[in-house]
Amino acid sequence: MYSALVFVPLFYALTTHLPPVFFFVLILAVSLLAMWEFFDLHFSREPGHLPAIIGLVCGSLILLSLQWSAWFGLQAALLTILAILIAYQVGLAPLSTSGPSHLPILLFGVMYICLTFGHFLMIRKLPDGPFLIFFVLLVSWGADAAAYFVGRTYGSRPLAPILSPKKTVEGLIGGVLGAILIGWLSSLWFLPSFTLVDCLVLGILLTLLGTIGDLSESAFKRQTGAKDSGNLIPGHGGFLDRIDSLLLTVPTFYYYMVFIKGSVAIS
Repeated sequence: MYSALVFVPLFYALTTHLPPVFFFVLILAVSLLAMWEFFDLHFSREPGHLPAIIGLVCGSLILLSLQWSAWFGLQAALLTILAILIAYQVGLAPLSTSGPSHLPILLFGVMYICLTFGHFLMIRKLPDGPFLIFFVLLVSWGADAAAYFVGRTYGSRPLAPILSPKKTVEGLIGGVLGAILIGWLSSLWFLPSFTLVDCLVLGILLTLLGTIGDLSESAFKRQTGAKDSGNLIPGHGGFLDRIDSLLLTVPTFYYYMVFIKGSVAIS
């Protein structure tokens, strides 16, 4: 919730006033920090952090392919990642007794964070890309804020008592209503091509997927016995804690724009 006060203006400034490479650097930095936290949850006892470093390299390749697909496409990135992981398995993983179990976690971490969060780079290439980024951030984090305040004030029925005891059904409903309202106000402010139906559909869809994204990260932390994914943001956990709700909403929003609204990337 509080991350929106920093990231929304930062994302907007980088997408409207600076060349695309600066926005790429921001997405790369946030993705790699979040991925480092994810791998640290699973490989904290691994000497030298080798699996995490391998994962960061693979994640960087995914982001490079999304930003500069004309010369290094996603297929090339995936084949390169496959070669890296095979080389790691054959040459280095046997040195550790837990080596064979690393590959699924490495591959999942790269897809879960970099491939999903990297869709910001693809949204940036669509017509009105900066405003679309602004929209999805406002709606996603606005839903989080509305869910928090409604749940805290009126919440009584737990939504997922094992994974997140503080989340309530009332909070989820408040988040959906807040997202629809923010989406509608945003359409009046800077996205006139969005209809009320768009705002209704996206408000419901993004809130539900954002909640699933948040709960999935809670499941990962519960499985590893961690309270937060990291402590890089004092008082607010780690970067993965801040972006978990965006990992499903950003790709969904991109494909909504492409398949429902008919947007085509600007080369």
